[in-house]
Amino acid sequence: MTIEILTERTRVRLIKLSDLNSIHKLHSLPETDEYNTLGIPKSVEETKSIIEPWITENEKENIRNYTFAIESNLNNDFIGLFGLKLGHKKYKRGEVWYKIHSAYWNKGIATEVLTRMINYGFDELNLHRIQAGVALGNIGSIKVLEKVGFIREGRGRQILPLKSGWSDNYEFSILETDERKLSTTKPKLH
Repeated sequence: MTIEILTERTRVRLIKLSDLNSIHKLHSLPETDEYNTLGIPKSVEETKSIIEPWITENEKENIRNYTFAIESNLNNDFIGLFGLKLGHKKYKRGEVWYKIHSAYWNKGIATEVLTRMINYGFDELNLHRIQAGVALGNIGSIKVLEKVGFIREGRGRQILPLKSGWSDNYEFSILETDERKLSTTKPKLH
């Protein structure tokens, strides 16, 4: 199945092996690595070994761990990655993460994509709860989560092994019944 989710400025689609170089460049940026637990890959081959399981998961009939590429609608430029991991079906819960190329920071792209993906999770996947974790120092991501309606629920102590040392993590969530931004752009399923 091909999934393409449109926002005003972006197209969100499942990653493929042809995204390898763009993903490697994204993972190699020190500024995008600051709050990432993966670390900067030593080679394109290391990045390939990281994304191959993501691609395999995306090819399953019943995807439980989506990894999307975010592209510009204007010129198809690679903007970043967005992940949505589904929990046990009984709990109707998902967890999101995103990594945006620093050239696209402070332009509202993360807010736009997260808003649309929340709507996708609730309206298309019938989730009840979507959660996200964010390092305490990652002020940009905290602002994005709060802007789209996530509520801070708690703080996990020293659970993120970052390059700078162990970091606490804020836990955020949004429920299908919470107030959220609505997007009129519907996904295309092929």
